[in-house]
Amino acid sequence: MATARLSINLDAIAANWRALNRMSAPDCQTGAVVKADAYGTGAGRVAQALAKAGARRFFVATADEAAAVREALGHGPQINVFAGHMAGDAELIHALDLTPMLNSIEQIMRHAETLPGHAFGIQLDTGMNRLGLEMTEWQAVAPMVLELRPELIMSHLACADEPDHPMNDAQLAAFHAMTDGCGVPRSLAATGGILLGERFHFDLTRPGIGLHGGRPYDLGFPALRLSLPVVQVREVQAGEAVGYAASWRAEGPSYVATVAAGYADGLPRTLSGQATLWAGDIPCPLIGRVSMDLITVDVTHLDHVPEELDILGPQQTVDDLADVAGTIGYEILTSLGPRYRKEYLEDGA
Repeated sequence: MATARLSINLDAIAANWRALNRMSAPDCQTGAVVKADAYGTGAGRVAQALAKAGARRFFVATADEAAAVREALGHGPQINVFAGHMAGDAELIHALDLTPMLNSIEQIMRHAETLPGHAFGIQLDTGMNRLGLEMTEWQAVAPMVLELRPELIMSHLACADEPDHPMNDAQLAAFHAMTDGCGVPRSLAATGGILLGERFHFDLTRPGIGLHGGRPYDLGFPALRLSLPVVQVREVQAGEAVGYAASWRAEGPSYVATVAAGYADGLPRTLSGQATLWAGDIPCPLIGRVSMDLITVDVTHLDHVPEELDILGPQQTVDDLADVAGTIGYEILTSLGPRYRKEYLEDGA
C-alpha cells in the first residue's frame, strides 16, 4: 500500500491526561484542548478516549470544529469555543450546546442579543494582546457581565514554556487583579501553566500539546508513530544525483529508497538532507530534497529494506523532528496531512 500510516496511541493520550490531571491542583478540574482536529490526530476518537479517562470539558478553536466532538461525545460534556461567538454562529452554538468564550464587548452584546440565557464564558487579556478584554474594558462591563453569570473566566499565558520568564508572574498578577472576588470559576493554565505549579491552576486547567507528549511536558508518553511506505529501491552509482536540484550525489555505489510522503503531507522542505528515518532501531538519512509527494532515503547500510520506514516513533518524536526542521512540535503535529491512513491503538493499558 502506498499510503503512509499514522498510528495514534489513544492509551498514551489518556495516560498523559491522567498524569496532567494529577499535577493540577486538588480542587481543580482538568479539561482537554482538542482544537485543530485534536492537533491533527482526529478530534472525535481522541475526545472519546479522553472522556473515558475522565475529561468532562473540552476546548475547540471555532464553533465549526465542535461538530465532530459533539457527535463523538453526545450531550453532556461541555465544549468551549476559544473564538467566542462569531457573527453567524448563533444557530450552531445553540444546536450543539456550545459555550463560547466571549472575547470582546462586541461579542458580549451579540451573545446577549441572539442567545439570551445561553451559557458563555469570558476571555481576558492579561498581556498577550491576542484575544480577550483588556483591563479597562473589563472594568467597564464586568458588573453587567457578572449578572449574566458566565460559567468561566479565562486568560492565556504567553511564555509558560519558559518557567523563569517574567511574563508568567506579570500575567498571574494581572489575572488576580481582574478576577479576584468575581465568584466565577477561573482558568489560566494550559500544559505549560500546569507545570508552573498550583499558583497558576485556579479552578480549571486546559492541557493540549501535553496530551500528545509534546513539549513542554517532557515526561509525557509520545502518542504517534508515522510509518512511510517504500515505493521503490534503486541502485545509484558513484557521482549520480538524487532528487530535485541534484542536491545530493552518491560518493559510492548506494541504494536509495523512494518513500511516499512529502511537503504535501506536512513534512517541511527544510528537512531536505537533514532528517532521519528509521528501520526499527537503525537510522537512515533522508537525502536530497523533500518534494511534494516523495522523499529519498539512503538505505545502503541495511541488510534488508522494510516495506515502511518510520519518521515518527520511539526513536524520533514530533519535537525531535521539529528541531531538525527549525520549527516547533505544534506545527509538525498539526500539519500532518489528510492523506495519512489513521490507525488508532487502544488496548486499555
